[in-house]
Amino acid sequence: MKVKNYLGILFLATAAIGCVSPPENFPSAPEISFSRVEFVPIQGAPDSLIVSVDFKDAEGDLGLGPRDFNPPFQPFDYVLTETGSRISYSNRPPDAPSYNPRDWRILDPMLDNVTVRDTLWIKPNPDHNNIFVRFFIKRGGDYQEFVWEGPPYYTTFNGRFPRILTDDRERAIEGNISYGMLSSGWQAIFRNDTIRLDVQIQDRQLNRSNTVSTPDFTLNQVTRR
Repeated sequence: MKVKNYLGILFLATAAIGCVSPPENFPSAPEISFSRVEFVPIQGAPDSLIVSVDFKDAEGDLGLGPRDFNPPFQPFDYVLTETGSRISYSNRPPDAPSYNPRDWRILDPMLDNVTVRDTLWIKPNPDHNNIFVRFFIKRGGDYQEFVWEGPPYYTTFNGRFPRILTDDRERAIEGNISYGMLSSGWQAIFRNDTIRLDVQIQDRQLNRSNTVSTPDFTLNQVTRR
């Protein structure tokens, strides 16, 4: 079963309104509130689970562009030995994880001006993303987190939405972000389960917003008709 067909997450839409003078209640760290959640089955393609939040931000520094890959937004960091060397899978220490596509990358790094193709131990950088989604299943009245990062999926539905403003001039903004997560496995995994999503966003100064939760839902209840 294919859980996610794409490395990236589909960003569907952002609406933003700039304010001439920031209202007193606009926060420096982003502030969000739940808007809606919707499941969109797509015949012959991955289905989309879309969560939407309304946002307010005093500086307007929301979103990451296609060139925002330098620190602190790099995708990952190498795990290093005590002497600062990168760790390959063939020379991994006993405490290293078994091979999986989250902790190990096949790369062609330059070492001493020589390109060396190897599988290297990495640590994903959470600040590469700016929207964070956690999944919970409700069973017996209790919520249990569904962890994508571990076996058998080794993935994440955290992702990036693009810059909302096209320049770097600070100004207060508010609007809506609709964030679509693509998978061929939503219905096979969750079936009739009662689900809740927790969502946060982050600005380019690495300020995290508050966390908002969706109401409890099943995929059938939120399916687009």
